[in-house]
Amino acid sequence: MRSDGPAMAAPEEPLRRRKAGAAGLAPESPPGPGRDPAGCPARLRAGTFWLTRIVLLKALAFVYFVAFLVAFHQNKQLIGDRGLLPCRVYLRSVQQHFRGQVSWETVSYAPTVLWLLDWSHMDFNLDALALLGLGISSFILVSGCANMVLMAALWVLYTSLVNVGQIWYSFGWESQLLETGFLGIFLCPLWTLSPLPRGTPTSRIVLWGYRWLIFRIMLGAGLIKIRGDQCWRDLTCMDFHYETQPVPNPVAYFLHHSPWWFHRFETLSNHFLELVVPFFVFLGRQMCILHGALQILFQMVLIISGNLSFLNWLTIVPSLACFDDATLGFLFPSRPGCLKDQVLRMQEEEARGARAPRTRAGSVARHTVNLALGVLVAWLSVPVVLNLLSPRQVMNSSFNPLRIVNTYGAFGSITKERTEIILQGTASPNASAPDAKWEDYEFKCKPGDLRRRPCLISPYHHRLDWLMWFAAFQTYEHNEWIIHLAGKLLANDAQALSLLALNPFAGRAPPRGLLWGLGQPPGNMPRHNGLRTSGGSGESTTGTSSAAPGARTLLRASGGSGRGSAPTSPRSASRT
Repeated sequence: MRSDGPAMAAPEEPLRRRKAGAAGLAPESPPGPGRDPAGCPARLRAGTFWLTRIVLLKALAFVYFVAFLVAFHQNKQLIGDRGLLPCRVYLRSVQQHFRGQVSWETVSYAPTVLWLLDWSHMDFNLDALALLGLGISSFILVSGCANMVLMAALWVLYTSLVNVGQIWYSFGWESQLLETGFLGIFLCPLWTLSPLPRGTPTSRIVLWGYRWLIFRIMLGAGLIKIRGDQCWRDLTCMDFHYETQPVPNPVAYFLHHSPWWFHRFETLSNHFLELVVPFFVFLGRQMCILHGALQILFQMVLIISGNLSFLNWLTIVPSLACFDDATLGFLFPSRPGCLKDQVLRMQEEEARGARAPRTRAGSVARHTVNLALGVLVAWLSVPVVLNLLSPRQVMNSSFNPLRIVNTYGAFGSITKERTEIILQGTASPNASAPDAKWEDYEFKCKPGDLRRRPCLISPYHHRLDWLMWFAAFQTYEHNEWIIHLAGKLLANDAQALSLLALNPFAGRAPPRGLLWGLGQPPGNMPRHNGLRTSGGSGESTTGTSSAAPGARTLLRASGGSGRGSAPTSPRSASRT
């Protein structure tokens, strides 16, 4: 029996030792991947920018998507075969300016792939460029990954549209998107399509390129204000801005009626954010993060307070370069195997001295390209910096046809009263008769009918509505497209009318006359200065008309044939 005792107890003793050994080793065993010793998800370390690149690419792709969507919806009406300012006519005028040849000078003056395409189907060409851009930007937006080929394609496509868009693409954010997109090309690997291309870490030169961009955008906007309208120095500009901005939104009404002290606070805050905060980007990691957070918050406030197209959304993009993975980690889930977990593994491998395999030739080529980019941006920044320092600062201009490095600024002057162009038509055979009935055309977002609530469309952009705001400060001689629009409305042109929200002559005969008037809020005296065009006789006389209530006429065009006598000569070759 004794001999059996130890034999029966033998399995039990090793079992106790295994349990004790397991209990003793548990606290010293290494934590699982992506976990700290307490079993909680580990925090990302500062100094890497893998997740930053994903956020940057997605944000840039979103803005590209909106820009190409606007192009697809409006290009045919604005610069198409039968558009208000056909780009085919513009390209021919550029070609004639350079002695009728498509030479290097011609292409460098207006860089666009349209030089290589058939101009007989320009509507198809414009739609193809926009749809291709929509497809590529959608892929990047959804996947969060891109390569240099895709980003370069987006940049070339939008450059091609901007350089034939004439006045419709003359806004500052077009050049800003091209500069932002150009830097985005060098944010990615050449061919690899992966959210985390381990062989291609995010270039610090590109990140500093974005920081340099947001610095110039904000400082340029601040300096143009201080050097511009007196109301910025008197802290009174915000008393007028919400009412007189190009396309107000519903929130602007309530902000306009804020107390006077709130408007003074807004103006002071604007100066602080545009003149002081930009320098934070050079003061170390913590101040750079603060800079990015303040600028993004500022842009969100601007988005809420007005319809400024995709300008503010675009300005957020370079601000994202102020954040590293440790700052942006909260945007990503912490599940095992997810992007955040993969970045954490990569950081741990780098801490142990293990690096992703890279070919020496590829690494050298990448460093050379990034260095060349830095030298190029620095060289092109020289006239931009001189412009910033100049008391005669110019905003929203470019010193090179590719718009790689540009000057920026916004609202250097503020209008103190709102003036709107009111467009009306009449079916009366005698448009000059006192009893002629005039009916209003309504635009999609431009203020018109006082009973209609202001629109909320940001980041979308109605280009015609914005140009109507600028046209109210000028006469028809400065805006050839107004006369072209008048001729198309007299013919009930469906393509041109698609740019408007309401055509009072839908399903009816075209109008016999058009009347353009300057409308102002009650209590303001209307201004008169304009042109009357008679389509029947082809004669033109300057003056005003009292055909409409309030005698607000700028332009009246009439013609029995339904066609205006608007001139159709092409614009002279000029860069917009």
